[in-house]
Amino acid sequence: MLLTTDQMASFVANGYLRFDAAVPTAINEQAMVDLPLLLHRWLAQLMGTDVAGDAAPTTMPSGTTLADAYSPDSAIGRMLAVPVIAGAVASLVGQHPVFDHHFAHLKPPHDPSSQMLHCDAIVDRNTAFDIQLFWFPHDVEPGAGGTRFVPGSHLRQAAANDVARYQHLVGDQYFSGPAGTVLIFHHGLWHAGAPNNSDRQRVMGKIRLNPTEPQVRMWDLSDLEARNSSREHVFATTDATQVATILRQRQPWYSEQAYRHELVQRSKLWRYLSGDAQFDLDWYLTRQRLRSGLHVTM
Repeated sequence: MLLTTDQMASFVANGYLRFDAAVPTAINEQAMVDLPLLLHRWLAQLMGTDVAGDAAPTTMPSGTTLADAYSPDSAIGRMLAVPVIAGAVASLVGQHPVFDHHFAHLKPPHDPSSQMLHCDAIVDRNTAFDIQLFWFPHDVEPGAGGTRFVPGSHLRQAAANDVARYQHLVGDQYFSGPAGTVLIFHHGLWHAGAPNNSDRQRVMGKIRLNPTEPQVRMWDLSDLEARNSSREHVFATTDATQVATILRQRQPWYSEQAYRHELVQRSKLWRYLSGDAQFDLDWYLTRQRLRSGLHVTM
């Protein structure tokens, strides 16, 4: 179940894809046990103690092949095997991505605190991108701690908390939705933990994955030729059936100048994905060096 051309164009334009209720109930129920245990085990390792139980994945080295990262009967392993999720991952980072890091974020009930707006990447400034999966294994009502994120912010190359001062951007979103929903973010998308005003602890599992190959033409290409006419300029408004129409989507927080800049950045990313731009060899060689030595993530 690879992504469609429209879905890929939407990812380029907005920086995320959303798959509502994609993960079956049984896997979500397992995650409600596995994810808190993952966090507790990490805290125990940090404190030099131990935690009983083997259900949750332990910390793995960054660069572990995804196929070797999770047991197929673990909650995360089962979630990643759901066809629509597996297809999205393959479409965005290929058939052989590697594990970067994972974490379980638990937001207590009636917790008014909020995280600073940030993006998780401070070194990955190339056209190639990582993805981050945000998995909500239970229903999240509005105001119940759903992650805040800013559509269309992913190509701005902000460094970590440099965007923390921005509040109440027009068009930003707070996740709410049904159990089993997975959001897939471009690694540069601005986001933040949100206050939880509900009576229930909010549970969310996060996984970051890195590509190991050019991210070129990996999705369902059956309609690419028809939807990606070279006659359609990204600034034009002549044909609503073309990919350029999706790439022109405007976020309400953009100024006119910022909007034009975003269109250029989206065009560059789309050309990379569709095979119209040369693969960034420097990025690939840097990745390979990081795999064999120091790997820095945020």
